[in-house]
Amino acid sequence: MKAGDLVYVTRDASVQFLRPIRFRVIRVLDWPTYDGWVWLEGYQLDAAGDAVSRRRIFVQPAGLTAPPAPVPAQPHRSRPATRVRR
Repeated sequence: MKAGDLVYVTRDASVQFLRPIRFRVIRVLDWPTYDGWVWLEGYQLDAAGDAVSRRRIFVQPAGLTAPPAPVPAQPHRSRPATRVRR
């Protein structure tokens, strides 16, 4: 794991993440932890991929996954032009 990685943090990474989040890694902190756990510093992202908060999270890297692909926006369907009869 390195700076710039985008990960999906779920309950598999830590029980505190009942609601999964998308997370952009800034760095892996070199803090003492339990075996198999790490501290990550980065940004929590919203659905559009914009940073909403800077966080430090304590997770098991084995439980992190690649984020699901975003759902493409549906193109706006305009109604066909109608002729006005006079």
